[in-house]
Amino acid sequence: MSRRKLKNAELDRKSVEEFKQAKKTPIIVVLDNVRSLNNIGSVFRTADAFLIKKIYLCGITAQPPHKDIQKTALGATETVNWEYVENTLDLIEKLKGEGTKVYAIEQAEGAIMLNDFQPKSEEVCAVIFGNEVKGVQQKVVSASDGVIEIPQLGSKHSLNISVSTGVVLWDLFSKMKSQPD
Repeated sequence: MSRRKLKNAELDRKSVEEFKQAKKTPIIVVLDNVRSLNNIGSVFRTADAFLIKKIYLCGITAQPPHKDIQKTALGATETVNWEYVENTLDLIEKLKGEGTKVYAIEQAEGAIMLNDFQPKSEEVCAVIFGNEVKGVQQKVVSASDGVIEIPQLGSKHSLNISVSTGVVLWDLFSKMKSQPD
């Protein structure tokens, strides 16, 4: 069995224009006061990988272009649709008004474990990731349609936001792609 690593030219990646025209995964990412520029860049890169519909940058979350975002995004700020909204609560109200289901990614009473969560293929789902220290603001958690928690079995009580985003987006992407259209 051959195990030769593929060269970048063999990966059949989309151009920026092809990405913009591609059918998007009906997931919106909301970053609620994320302070690390490297984390923001990583979220863009992950969103690009799974053809995520849009990223909203809220509160103190920095916006492209910035060299430290670009360093980890590797150009994904040019492909993924994004917008800055100062107030996360205003955004939640807008998204809900458009029929989007909004979920905070957090450890909270009444949270559903990610492995038990089943997105509906016909609806857009927004997932909110919070500040590296404080998490998603309580008022944002309260305004959300629900809370999704990533199961963790070790001694630490949290994951880095870029890791959390990767885990959640992969899980939702794989569940949505396995559903019939």
